[in-house]
Amino acid sequence: MSALSTTPSERTAEQTADQAAGRTAQQTAGPGGLPVPEAASAYRPEQTPWEYSHTPTILVVDAADVNRKLLKGMLKTEPYRILEATRAAEAIAHLQREEIDLIIVDLMLPGMSGSDLCRWLKANRQTHLIPVVILTSVHGVENEIESISAGANDFLLKPLSPAIVRTRVQSLLRHKAAIDSLEEAETILFALAQAVEQRDKCTGDHCQRLATYSVALGMALGLNRTDLMALYRGGYLHDIGKVAVPDAILFKPGKLTEEEWVVMRAHTTKGEEICSPMKSLSSVLPIIRSHHERWDGTGYPDGLAAEAIPLLARVLQVADIYDALTTQRPYKLALSHDEAVAMLKQEAERGWRDSQLVTLFDRMCKEASQPKAGDLAAPPDWPDASPMQISLHNMSQALLTQHV
Repeated sequence: MSALSTTPSERTAEQTADQAAGRTAQQTAGPGGLPVPEAASAYRPEQTPWEYSHTPTILVVDAADVNRKLLKGMLKTEPYRILEATRAAEAIAHLQREEIDLIIVDLMLPGMSGSDLCRWLKANRQTHLIPVVILTSVHGVENEIESISAGANDFLLKPLSPAIVRTRVQSLLRHKAAIDSLEEAETILFALAQAVEQRDKCTGDHCQRLATYSVALGMALGLNRTDLMALYRGGYLHDIGKVAVPDAILFKPGKLTEEEWVVMRAHTTKGEEICSPMKSLSSVLPIIRSHHERWDGTGYPDGLAAEAIPLLARVLQVADIYDALTTQRPYKLALSHDEAVAMLKQEAERGWRDSQLVTLFDRMCKEASQPKAGDLAAPPDWPDASPMQISLHNMSQALLTQHV
């Protein structure tokens, strides 16, 4: 079959998934080529990033008043905002109210120890990027090992050297500012991806559903946390390249011409180009580029076949097509769960999809539609269990509704 021909299955599966987002012609723009602001030429290496954005907030956690006062004295030469806490519970209360840039905590706290607090911070998705310095007056390599193992970014022995404290704090705050900058850039990309999706009122929460289905399938495969996070991000970013597809092509109700298909297919490489400058998204790039490849090698953009297609791209593809088939469009009704799975199986038989993943997806949906006590427990290595648990519960409810 020609790669440009359009069967009913091709139309409802491939092109329906392709129409999951939209854009305006005025939105087309390359990610590079921006002029360097004149203010950049005035930047001096000794200046720190927060001089141009905000005053860093440092949280000092120590039960002894004298130790907190000593640290505040060491840091008063810089324009830091210092908050204080005497125990872990007070520190957590501050974190719930404030944006904290750095935490300095004594190892020996009443109740929860400094290392236990650090471990809690690093396990929490909202706080795991905040740098933590652990202090102690108790000598012994085992304390340093315990602190670093808990996730501490630095470990200092008392009595403290003011110069060393100031230098370490400045270094960690510079690193935190760089991470914040990367997070802001990622946030912009995700906002752009959601704006693209919302251009098409028919797709609804396509990205959220796709992220949920993909992660659920990845969990069924036993993928690690890094791959699960890539799938979750890929659910939102896989079609970001459609900002480069004109509305006339993206929303065309009929069959696309050969020239229009060339433009449509370019959204995969354009999306990769948009996201590639972000090193933190490197694991998502194969999903963005290859989620329209086919098992038999007739997909795009590279004509990859079988195991050469990245696994994460194959996982997301199954979820993407399922969601497209079960969503109503102006030119088609939504298929039932059973009809959509049957079509996925037919496409697997044709050689378009990974048959093992389709079979696993079918089994996963059947199990999700009959939840039992304990089935929705999140895996222990997931960094933010509650939202994922809720997502899986919502998927189970949606599938259960379709089966009824």
